[in-house]
Amino acid sequence: MRDYEVTMEDLSYELEMMLEALLLSAGVKKDCLQKACDLYVENIDDVLENAKSQGAEGILEVVEFLKKNYKELFS
Repeated sequence: MRDYEVTMEDLSYELEMMLEALLLSAGVKKDCLQKACDLYVENIDDVLENAKSQGAEGILEVVEFLKKNYKELFS
C-alpha cells in the first residue's frame, strides 16, 4: 500500500472540483458556476443550521436552497 502525502492545497482543489461537479449536475449553467460556488459557500452554514437532514442529504438541501432562491443560475 502506498503512503500518500496530501496537502491542504490538494484537498481544497479536490473539494472545489467536487462542488463544481455537484452544481453542474444539479443544473447550474456553466457561465454561472463561479457565482453558484460562491453562493453555496456563503449560505451553507445558515442552511445547515436549519436543515432537517445531515451529511450528504444536508448538502443537497443547500443545493435546493440555491435552486429556490437563485433560479437564474440554473438551466
